[in-house]
Amino acid sequence: MAPLAAHAADSEMDRGHPAAFVKDSVITTKIKAKMAAEHLDSLKNIRVDTDASGVVSLRGTVNSREEASKAVTIARNTEGVRSVSSDLRVQKDR
Repeated sequence: MAPLAAHAADSEMDRGHPAAFVKDSVITTKIKAKMAAEHLDSLKNIRVDTDASGVVSLRGTVNSREEASKAVTIARNTEGVRSVSSDLRVQKDR
């Protein structure tokens, strides 16, 4: 039982720690919900990942620069987000 207790005392920044994972998941879920509320057509093509320190990564394809900009703005304005890294690409066929 001692090793488990020692692990539980680890920092919340440890990605393997359940509390850190839940925090990351909550931020990601909030961002996805806000994108859905804005009716972003490209939502299904955008992958949102949040690390333990509140850095959000957006990856995938969007229909326009406006959608990419809106996705980044939504992420930046979400509680708990410290910064946003975007690798969103505009589809050329649109």
